[in-house]
Amino acid sequence: MKVLVLNAGSSSHKSCLWELTETLPQKAPEPLWEADIDWTGTTEGILTVKANEVKIEIKLDSSDCPKGSGKADREQGIARMLSTLVEGGTKAIAQLSEIDVVGHRVVHGGNEYTQATRITPEVKDAIARLIPLAPAHNPAHLQGIDAIEQALGDIPQVAVFDTAFHAQMPLEAAVYPIPYEWYERGIRRYGFHGISHQYCARQAAQLLDKPLESLKLITCHLGNGCSLAAIKNGISIDTTMGFTPLEGLMMGSRSGSIDPAILIYLMREHQLDCDRIDKMLNQESGLKGVSGISSDLRAVKAAIAQGNDRAQLAFDIYIHRLRSLIGSMIASLGGLDALVFTAGVGEHHAIVREKACEAFDFLGLKLDKEKNVDRIVDENIATSDSTVNVLVIHTEEDWAIAQECWKLINFQV
Repeated sequence: MKVLVLNAGSSSHKSCLWELTETLPQKAPEPLWEADIDWTGTTEGILTVKANEVKIEIKLDSSDCPKGSGKADREQGIARMLSTLVEGGTKAIAQLSEIDVVGHRVVHGGNEYTQATRITPEVKDAIARLIPLAPAHNPAHLQGIDAIEQALGDIPQVAVFDTAFHAQMPLEAAVYPIPYEWYERGIRRYGFHGISHQYCARQAAQLLDKPLESLKLITCHLGNGCSLAAIKNGISIDTTMGFTPLEGLMMGSRSGSIDPAILIYLMREHQLDCDRIDKMLNQESGLKGVSGISSDLRAVKAAIAQGNDRAQLAFDIYIHRLRSLIGSMIASLGGLDALVFTAGVGEHHAIVREKACEAFDFLGLKLDKEKNVDRIVDENIATSDSTVNVLVIHTEEDWAIAQECWKLINFQV
């Protein structure tokens, strides 16, 4: 079975192709083909493709690049990406019709979708209805689905929802303390990064050689977007993101949680409208907003090394909020077996792991500082006498999506 995965973000599009047998492997095999479109350029996108030990980079011309909403342009870019599957040095298959199923990461599934689901017109309508709750992501997912329909026709497509893993959160964690009628109308904490949190929890159990159902875990997905999940008995019982991916930790350009009265004040006293506030909180805040430099932690750290006080303040706030919310997750769990770090910052920035762990010395958590700086992945970096394990795990969202597609096709179609 050939499984194509499309992981569409607001400014990027990652894809992989796997060939899977009748037995699903425990560890992610090497994909036959990988591609990544970076849409952050103002006039062009960059398509990077790897296959057959060949790596190519293609500048997408103006007809392929998004301009504003530019749905057709993004679809053309995806079509160009798919063409590298069947031609040139990155050719991995003879024809696109060899693909058996296509899996998509979908950020918001609302209350309706709590497991991987075959995409139908009704599912597409639901993803569209949820755009106001994930405006930077759900439109991109729909564009990816439409692009596959255009290129491959009536091929089975599967949506794997980021919100699904958190669907079993207890009501005390899911319901906001506002009039209950709003919960009945769908305003609740949904949680996000669920594909990553679930994958890392399963990997943590394998690394520790213990049943997942016996463990109390905190998974820290720290990238440009950041969230924590408290996982007990294999179930997410609390998380930091909520109704939208804006709640919780300080992030690259997102504020995370703030006093909601600030927004009322800005609207009333400074006449900021909803669109302006939305842009401020999602695109101009976080590390970028405080440092005035960048949403990229690497750039912030470089500025700190040059003595930039605002960059230092941004980093200090980031660590303070990370520690505070790890503490709240420990309280939800009533203990902790392992603290797991993943995603771009979690996997690659030793100083973040070190500073986060320092606050929990009182629990007997002891970080092996030599292991911590050795760029170890899928390993335990706690000392041998630490009462809490500290794991660095490379998240494999695309492989997790491929696994869900394999299960759905093999057992439900």
